[in-house]
Amino acid sequence: MTYGDSFAKPSLLKRESSQFDRGDISFIILAGAMAFFMIPGLAFLYSGLSRRKSALSLIMVVCASNTVCIIQWYLWGYSLAFSPTATNGFIGNFANFGLKNVLGGPSPGSPLIPDLLYSFYQMEFACVTIGILVGAIAERGRLLPVMVFTFLWMTLVYCPLACWAWNVNGWGYKWGVLDFAGGGPVELGSGFGGLAYGWVLGRRKEKELVNFRPHNVAMVNLGTFILWFGWLGFNGGCAYGANLRAIMAIWNSMLSPAFAGIVWCLLDYRSERKYSMVGFCSGSIAGLVATTAAAGYLQPWASVIMGIVSGVVCNYGTKVKSILGIDDAFDIFAAHAVGGIIGLLFNGIFASHSVIALDGVNLNVAGGWVDHNWKQLYIQFDYICAASGYTFMVTAMIAKAIDMIPGLQLRTTPEGESVGLDEVEIGEYANDYIEVRRHFYDLSAFSENKSNSTASDLFVSGDKNRSSNVRKSVHRLRLEDSAPETLHEKNIDAVIELQPTSECQ
Repeated sequence: MTYGDSFAKPSLLKRESSQFDRGDISFIILAGAMAFFMIPGLAFLYSGLSRRKSALSLIMVVCASNTVCIIQWYLWGYSLAFSPTATNGFIGNFANFGLKNVLGGPSPGSPLIPDLLYSFYQMEFACVTIGILVGAIAERGRLLPVMVFTFLWMTLVYCPLACWAWNVNGWGYKWGVLDFAGGGPVELGSGFGGLAYGWVLGRRKEKELVNFRPHNVAMVNLGTFILWFGWLGFNGGCAYGANLRAIMAIWNSMLSPAFAGIVWCLLDYRSERKYSMVGFCSGSIAGLVATTAAAGYLQPWASVIMGIVSGVVCNYGTKVKSILGIDDAFDIFAAHAVGGIIGLLFNGIFASHSVIALDGVNLNVAGGWVDHNWKQLYIQFDYICAASGYTFMVTAMIAKAIDMIPGLQLRTTPEGESVGLDEVEIGEYANDYIEVRRHFYDLSAFSENKSNSTASDLFVSGDKNRSSNVRKSVHRLRLEDSAPETLHEKNIDAVIELQPTSECQ
């Protein structure tokens, strides 16, 4: 074939310009990039919610799981979830292994965008899902085993869930399940998956749970609003084009979290008499989670109701971990599993055909009860039960199987848990610092033996020369206390004089 002949036939160098709208393609590329930005949002959120001594490990586990997910999705994840040639209704096949034959044809999800773009966009959904789930390791889980878990979980849990809801041959899709942006695969998958992983991992030591509080609420707020920004692309892009349905989904993704955040904050104020920033952020995320399943189906007034309901129910859902005795440190179950259930059930009642048809493609899809489609609610309910039960059981089995492999124990040692995962797993720190107790006579970081109490005396006495030497040897002293005074420094050279208090004299 000559150079001129290569332009005479359809190839990568020539496309059918009329097949896809460039505006739709550009919109989904941007939406996928916004969804990817949710990964650092999750990392900052989890890091801020944790203790300082494990803050960096949570950033690391979210970012590392993202890379493992990308590799899995490229190899066979997309094929197992969306291969159109598989007809079993449960999981795809390997027809599109390594993105084989995934190029310029209409995508399985919508004729508005090409298959290659659809595969990228759906990959970001998978990355966000596993990023949510791995927060279950909080302050006690090892990094390597959870990377192995990520690859297996994506293959055995996420891909089937995505196939059920979105593959043209999936049983849920054929049955008429309404799941806009992942109430089942994303929210139930991460929520029940995180609960199962935390159950197998076990509770943190009781002394680590006493007076537990986030070490950086500002980072919690930053992570939440990065997530909110990314969620606009996450939900809006599921209209698969720059159309009115996308705008409706974005509107609902603003209304529901706004009301949910306020409601959660007011519920916390009712008991604590404080306006909790963490509470507001938790409520906003719960509202966003509910919109994941429902943003492209509801009228705005229904989204307001959903936000209020999700704020209340998810707030009380935080009690479930205490009832079950499972250490769900970041309330992944309460926010994502409970929020996902609310969104899916709202589709059964409030989904509107007039909203669904705004994309100009789904013109014959019935809504829920508001459209007199009475069977939709029990379809949604059955789908919730199937996705929740399957996720919890298979996740627990995968985690337990990995934990039994020598060298892949899920949990760090008791000493590692006390010191912090940043020290034993990463060797680096989100914040390099020295922390001392407010009551200097209780300073016990050097040793539990009284023989080392002279170190405390050095600080109290204000001996500059001797205390400087001790200070260098304990540069990374970290102690948790109910009211710590913290000094944040990097390679401290200046002498810090600590004056004795009346209690020390």
